[in-house]
Amino acid sequence: MSDNNRTVWSSEDGDLRKKEQTTSHAKSLPPQQQTAYLHRESGGRGGKVVSVVKNLILTEEDLKTLAKKLKQECGTGGTVKDGVIEIQGEHRQRMAEVLTRLGYKVKIAGG
Repeated sequence: MSDNNRTVWSSEDGDLRKKEQTTSHAKSLPPQQQTAYLHRESGGRGGKVVSVVKNLILTEEDLKTLAKKLKQECGTGGTVKDGVIEIQGEHRQRMAEVLTRLGYKVKIAGG
């Protein structure tokens, strides 16, 4: 019997495995206890550059709120993917200023 034909059981709550993954960061750490790492990435984006904020322990809602603030400050678009904030364009210096003002320690990585 192949793995593609196995029976899958479902409940009215849906796939509980997905809910466990999204609630792994139950609460956010305060900014003073965190270091934000700012990276510059262009791979897999057709040569376009994005500034990335990594290593923040925040709830999904807090990540989206912070991403919105960064997008407004930089005057550009962006998104939250897999617990990482991506801001379109090279804005690491501006993002570092904003994050520092909010109380985060900031490290700028990459060239």
